[in-house]
Amino acid sequence: MSINKYIDHTLLKPEATREQIDAILAEAKEYDFASVCVNPTWVAHAAAALKDSDVKVCTVIGFPLGANTSAVKVFETKDAIANGADEVDMVINIGELKSGNTAAVEADIRAVVEASGDKLVKVIIETCLLTDAQKVKACQLAVSAGADYVKTSTGFSTGGATVPDVALMRQTVGSTVGVKASGGARSYEDAQAFIDAGATRIGASAGVAIVNGEVADHDY
Repeated sequence: MSINKYIDHTLLKPEATREQIDAILAEAKEYDFASVCVNPTWVAHAAAALKDSDVKVCTVIGFPLGANTSAVKVFETKDAIANGADEVDMVINIGELKSGNTAAVEADIRAVVEASGDKLVKVIIETCLLTDAQKVKACQLAVSAGADYVKTSTGFSTGGATVPDVALMRQTVGSTVGVKASGGARSYEDAQAFIDAGATRIGASAGVAIVNGEVADHDY
């Protein structure tokens, strides 16, 4: 698969303007990326712009903290899909995971998976805040809850994807669940390193630089 089809072309900054969103939508069509990942307020706009392409519309749920109630995440998921989202990237309840309340974490993920119907669900575990044991547990809970992907990062915490984290997540989920590396890919070499470690998606704002063999000054 060509590198462009690994990329979720991402713009999640709260200050993103319509003009900036339109720019990444145009880039996504030009470079035929896997998806465009935007905040929920832009989903309907993105779906309309991409309707004649095979670029998917991805959005984020419970973002970026993951501390919303499950009921809110479910509503947000259903609303996003009604507006045209093809994929949802949801943030786990990080505090509950770190408290050892794994049943609550799994139930939270499962609620979003069930609300998503046949749409793709990626589960953001925010690796920079977790121990390796917690990363493994979060991935196991996501798989048990029926998620399609596990994802490293929101891009809004203390760090993004690392090659060791991607490798650990791939080892944990096996070959049937996707792994998305988000934050950290500024070049083709960065992206390829994540893919070699087991990533099947790359979340990046630097998608154009990656496919053009350049180095961006940003990664998410």
